[in-house]
Amino acid sequence: MYIRHEHKNVLTMKKIIAILISFASTSIISQNVPINFETNGNGANWTWTTFENDLNPPLEIIANPDVSGINTSSTVAKYTALQNGNPWAGFESMHGADIGSFSFNSSNCTVKIMVWKSVISDVGLKFVSPSSAAQPEIKIPNTKINEWEEIVFDFSSLIGVFPEIVDQIVVFPDFDLNGRTQDNIIYIDNIYGSVTNTSITENKTNAIQVFPIPSNGVFNITSKGNNVRQLVVYDLTGSEIFKKPMINNNCQIDLTNKIAKGSYLIKFTDENGNLIATKKVSID
Repeated sequence: MYIRHEHKNVLTMKKIIAILISFASTSIISQNVPINFETNGNGANWTWTTFENDLNPPLEIIANPDVSGINTSSTVAKYTALQNGNPWAGFESMHGADIGSFSFNSSNCTVKIMVWKSVISDVGLKFVSPSSAAQPEIKIPNTKINEWEEIVFDFSSLIGVFPEIVDQIVVFPDFDLNGRTQDNIIYIDNIYGSVTNTSITENKTNAIQVFPIPSNGVFNITSKGNNVRQLVVYDLTGSEIFKKPMINNNCQIDLTNKIAKGSYLIKFTDENGNLIATKKVSID
């Protein structure tokens, strides 16, 4: 009887641990989507890096050049695929701070993206883990030219597939193994489409806003949640620059005499030190 009782306790403890792990995983995973490149949205102030594109001109955030079709948003991303760039040239977000850490599930495995292209070629998407382990990219060609088109990617086959936790999105706007005969300009917008297609944690529970961006060093901060207790400013090397407790949902920080011009990260934590959100800001 003693052995059976001990066995029952072990099973009970395992169930409790499993529940705690599940709860912890759900509470820390979030996505900053949709990526709409609007000033008060996601993408416009992210740290995008271009790669394998000859001279690697940066991703540009510009006014929408064609509001006559299905995309009437104000701003979009402009990517120039150079003739001498590799077929798999593209751009990627910064690990962790931009799109956030998440895993695919039934509610976020459908990824929409709007593209405007003057040529027919594959558009590729893939996601990468914090340790740079990459899931396979999915490539789908556009079917229209010189107008906006929405392409839908199905990542349901990657649910539960290693690496399960990813924190970087990689976009291949003009993936053509036949090579380019000219420089191709591609406009990209509304990655992940509507918020109804996604699993968003931060926007629902803590709607934290930091403004203006860019700033002269003075930032206003508001939060609709009530569990933010501290903010810490880091440079892009991860060094702590500034720390301030948040007593209420509104505060202001003045960094004008504390740090140089450039880009920084502000991390928001609760009373137990758990990360709630990360925002990228810049001082000019």
